Amino acid sequence: MPSAFVDHLIKPLSLSRQFQDAPLTTQTALLTPPGGTKEQLQILLSRLNQPFSAPLVVDTIGSLTQIQRRADLTISKVDSENDVLRAAIISKLLVGLYAEGIDSYLFQATEAETEAEWWADIERSRWNIASYLLQTTPSRLLNLTRAVIHVLRIQNLPVTLSAFTPSSLRNLFPSTSLRQPNALHQVLFPHLRHQSLSITSSAIIFSSTTATLDSPDNIFTSCLRALEPLLSLTRLPVELARQECTFKRRELEKIRDQKAEALGYLAHMRNDLALAIQEPGNIRSCVQTMSRIAEGDIAKAFAPLDFDKGPSPEPLNELLALSTAVFNTQKVEHQRLLESQDLIRPSRLTLIWPRLLLLPLLSIYALRSAYASRASLAELVTDTKATAEGFVKGWLLDPLRDVAKTVRAGSEDGVIVQKEGIAADLASLERMTLSLAKDQLNYSDEQLANLSKQIRVGDLTPVLEIYEEDIRSPLKSAVTGTLLRSVFIQVQKAKVDIDQTLSGIDKLLKSQELTFAFVGVAPAFGIVYLLGGTLMALWSGGRGVGKYGGKRNIRGVWSAMRRTERLLITQPKSRHHKNGGTSGNDTSAITPLTSGLLLLSVARLRTFAEKHLPQRSRLREGFLEDVGDLENPDLGRLDKMKVIERMWRCWGKTLGWGSIAVEGASRA
Repeated sequence: MPSAFVDHLIKPLSLSRQFQDAPLTTQTALLTPPGGTKEQLQILLSRLNQPFSAPLVVDTIGSLTQIQRRADLTISKVDSENDVLRAAIISKLLVGLYAEGIDSYLFQATEAETEAEWWADIERSRWNIASYLLQTTPSRLLNLTRAVIHVLRIQNLPVTLSAFTPSSLRNLFPSTSLRQPNALHQVLFPHLRHQSLSITSSAIIFSSTTATLDSPDNIFTSCLRALEPLLSLTRLPVELARQECTFKRRELEKIRDQKAEALGYLAHMRNDLALAIQEPGNIRSCVQTMSRIAEGDIAKAFAPLDFDKGPSPEPLNELLALSTAVFNTQKVEHQRLLESQDLIRPSRLTLIWPRLLLLPLLSIYALRSAYASRASLAELVTDTKATAEGFVKGWLLDPLRDVAKTVRAGSEDGVIVQKEGIAADLASLERMTLSLAKDQLNYSDEQLANLSKQIRVGDLTPVLEIYEEDIRSPLKSAVTGTLLRSVFIQVQKAKVDIDQTLSGIDKLLKSQELTFAFVGVAPAFGIVYLLGGTLMALWSGGRGVGKYGGKRNIRGVWSAMRRTERLLITQPKSRHHKNGGTSGNDTSAITPLTSGLLLLSVARLRTFAEKHLPQRSRLREGFLEDVGDLENPDLGRLDKMKVIERMWRCWGKTLGWGSIAVEGASRA
């Protein structure tokens, strides 16, 4: 079933058709006998609304052929409605096969590109190459064993363990030239069968090590000279494994380019196909061109389409051949090509067998160590549990309860001083002052009431006047006067002032009580957030979970955007046409190879937008509109360059493409 990308690409073909998949009119239905030709054609047309498959196409073409034969044997007048239905069926078959062809080439090119990227990742790192060599060692040894047994049987020699010694292997697989790989090397590294690279050329990388041995003899150089054969023996397989990865990557890139070129030419055929559907007599040329592309004869497909001036016979046989090529031939040939050169990555079991081998050993060692340290581990678990419970209860739940209590009702209690204490100190000051004024100044009740009001506002003028008189003769006043009472009153006044100051500070703290409550619980929330984010990243890392699909998907989209712009600038040349299938003077035209490679990257952009961008958002709609412009074969190179600039400008900051580029530069 064609993908959403292909459905979007062929949508103009459905809109350009003049026929409609409508049922027969009432008058026609009454005049049509049950099981008549019109009814059969209508049934065939409605069946084509199902997903396309090879049996459906074969059955439809067979039914059309039978209907045509019966019509040729029956002498009747020409029915225009039957002709319209027959043309609609053929056009629908052609559009369906066109969509299946594009989808098939897109899938094959994407598969080849994915495998090439995997081999490129292995090729970039010596550690990955060494791991790959270790993972594939059993299969290489198995191939070697089969080859040795095969040669022994051909030479009528017994199969013994001595046949696998180095001397026996040299006798069984003699080298015709020191600079050419023999059959033994080709068994261990099959890529040597397909390239003329000398097996000894990889030893060039060791020339720098050999040059260091020309220095005067000492212990270090003597040791290096003694270990040089062993070092070369270990480095050579790694270098051959790297060459194998390089060879497979290049072969996959060639296959990708071939499929992409066919995909690009099929995309360029969309307008020609729409024109042929408008004039059914011109369908045969399109069918023949698509058949040549499906059969791999792309060189002939670059000739312009030759539309007939008059009607031509219905191309049922050509459609049947095209269906066979689309559904069977090209898929089988593609899979056979990948398997014959062993271009697909190794199986999952081949890649993980070292881990499966080490996992039981490491598990046993870990269990033994854990059992030997069970007491300390139990204590560690207990401490960890107590720490977690204390953290949750003392730093999360209790502060949250305090916050809820503060928000709900607040607290009338003082933080530093209590209002009852302040009132008691003020009342004591008032009593001391009034007693002194009554004893020494003989105040009346009215004067004492006025003095009480002055005390409450902090005015102790009468007491201060008595104090001023007493300090003129301090010794006499201290013994027989009121100096001590005045001093104690001032001490009490200082205490009241301090209480009032603390009360003001207390009110300030009370006004910020909620802030302090959140500040107290904020560190615990920060720890929980960081810990939860780390655990979530470890759990969902590599699975594309995150905003807009996560960094991995955004990094892939950034790479696809960069590659799309690079393709429009460089315009890769086709191997079948010196100008890539376009005229040399048309700088705005896009070659089929460039168009196919462009569609690979654009398909990745569409998949990202449909899976990871928010539904019914302006971001998703605008992004898909731009992707649709890049898919449109009617737009030229310069127009698509402007679309790319618009996408960088509109979506680069939103999707974080700039940070991805900076991150890649910092890692490099």
